Amino acid sequence: MSSNLHPMLNVAIKAARAAGAIINRAALDVESVRIAQKQINDFVTEVDHASEQAIIETLLTAYPDHGILAEESGRKHGAKDAPFVWIIDPLDGTTNFIHGFPVYCVSIALAVKGRVEQAVVYDPARNDLFTATRGRGAYLNERRIRVSKRTELKDCLVSTGFPFRPGDDLKSYLAMLGDVMQRTAALRRPGAAALDLAYVAAGFADGFFESGLAIWDMAAGSLLVAEAGGLVGNFTGEADFLEHRECLAGNPRIYGQLVAILAKYSKFAAAGDKAALHAATAAVKGSGGADGPDAPH
Repeated sequence: MSSNLHPMLNVAIKAARAAGAIINRAALDVESVRIAQKQINDFVTEVDHASEQAIIETLLTAYPDHGILAEESGRKHGAKDAPFVWIIDPLDGTTNFIHGFPVYCVSIALAVKGRVEQAVVYDPARNDLFTATRGRGAYLNERRIRVSKRTELKDCLVSTGFPFRPGDDLKSYLAMLGDVMQRTAALRRPGAAALDLAYVAAGFADGFFESGLAIWDMAAGSLLVAEAGGLVGNFTGEADFLEHRECLAGNPRIYGQLVAILAKYSKFAAAGDKAALHAATAAVKGSGGADGPDAPH
């Protein structure tokens, strides 16, 4: 840990590395990991619980009067009404992890009076540590990072996440996917939103969009993007988005182009945009998309 870093960020890094050590040990024999299913296609493992516990213990040992908001245990730990709240996803990309697909991470953010001030996203498989303190820039392994400089969407690599839970609107998503796919150089679905946002911050991807996300998926990554010179919000471009369950990020030029495409798919879209969405999803259905003979069921 560096003496130049904010002390709270140093503690978050210590917590993330402790969780990463647990994840890496389990990854050596992933087939023996006990798995439970929270709902269809939404998994939790003993590794999620153990890494979350290690993070919480590290944070509360240093800051016993802070609050905790964690994916697996909610607000069960920490002070209940503290202005300082740690937002934790102990293993983002659990489905990847249990299949041995090495794209997953630990995500830790500190919100002060509702605003994210510190962020750590740690990829234990690659030992990549992304960090940010508000106003001090974003870093990958202590090297300053910036969002990409591409200005044309047709030249861009954009990442996303697919709907996978019961009740997700697959028709709408297929229309959205088609809208973006035909305007970009390539689309990727790595499977860990916090890492997707970190990659936008580092310039590895030019943009990212996904719906159905929780605050712990987005909090740390959103600060990384902002401190790397990018923009992040919901599909309509609103910056106050962490409770909206949708996220869009990119370098400033690409972000604007993606908002123009994706705004009509937002649940916060205006009535005219909603009408355009219904027309788009009808077109997908008419072309044998979501309801076609090879559609997933």
